[in-house]
Amino acid sequence: MKDDKLNLLILFGGVSSEHEVSRVSAASVLRHIDGEKYNITKVGITREGRWFATEASPEEIGEGSWEKHPGNAPAVILPDHSRTLIRGEGDRSTVDVVFPVLHGKNGEDGTMQGLLEIAGIPYVGSDSFASAACMDKAVTKAVVDQAQVCRQALCSVVHRGCDCTEAAGVIDDFFDGTYPLFVKPAAAGSSVGISKVTSADGLPEALETAFREDDKALVEEFIDGREIEVAVLGNRDPVASCIGEIFTAGEFYDYSAKYENAESRTDIVRNLPPEKEAEIRATAVAIYEIMGCRGLARVDFFLMRDGTLVFNEINTIPGFTNISMYPQLWQESGIGYGELIDKLIELAQER
Repeated sequence: MKDDKLNLLILFGGVSSEHEVSRVSAASVLRHIDGEKYNITKVGITREGRWFATEASPEEIGEGSWEKHPGNAPAVILPDHSRTLIRGEGDRSTVDVVFPVLHGKNGEDGTMQGLLEIAGIPYVGSDSFASAACMDKAVTKAVVDQAQVCRQALCSVVHRGCDCTEAAGVIDDFFDGTYPLFVKPAAAGSSVGISKVTSADGLPEALETAFREDDKALVEEFIDGREIEVAVLGNRDPVASCIGEIFTAGEFYDYSAKYENAESRTDIVRNLPPEKEAEIRATAVAIYEIMGCRGLARVDFFLMRDGTLVFNEINTIPGFTNISMYPQLWQESGIGYGELIDKLIELAQER
């Protein structure tokens, strides 16, 4: 009897500071996906960059013990348009679609997308160019600024190799001695490597922290406003979800506040005038289209007390953990987690 199920490859882990988040996201996807619809193959990428096909459970993947699973076998995707995954000693299978549940570098920055494009395999999410552009916050800012669709925080870009002490003086002058400032890597996610700086004395150390994650650092003015997020879904005719808000337990929404502090929380925004809500959702879609995104993205803003909307960043592979905003927003908007996964796979095939 012919098997009409799609052969779906789920990639997780990766050589990234967001390795753990990727594992937890993948475990959540596996718990919610309809296994009757797909032939699912799981391939984990270790922190060292080794690929293994695994039969590990979602629980083992989430906690990291999957790497010791006795059934693991080395895996590789052939880059020759045969859509072939090789496992172990030559066991070959065809891949119809890849869901790269990979956050951060080597997964969200266009590198994995480029490999899959060379291999001719449809995949969930934006193409290599849009992924790379969105991952680099400096590039994103330049593109969005050119389009003039939304205000952004005043920003200075600093490159690795500079004298951090000298750069601190230049930055202090640029912002007229106004603090606090935020220093962040240009290309890192989950708020890794971000520092809040309250005086010029803290800038050199903050720059060094950012440079441990990337060759470029952004220094941005502090925006006093509500942190809100919108999920966008689609290819040529994308749609926006309802609006979510972040309530951080820390000084700002860094990695610890997101994933380690149980007092941080998110909620659905229900107290905005309809016209403001429409503006925010329309701006999210506009930025999505300007950046050339496909499939999915989460667009993050600040909403100031006077009603001014300030664009913060866009994430092309947002978190899929049980506390992540992207699936929560679509759940609230009428698309359940399992249905959302199905739609993302359909969009990958469509593109």
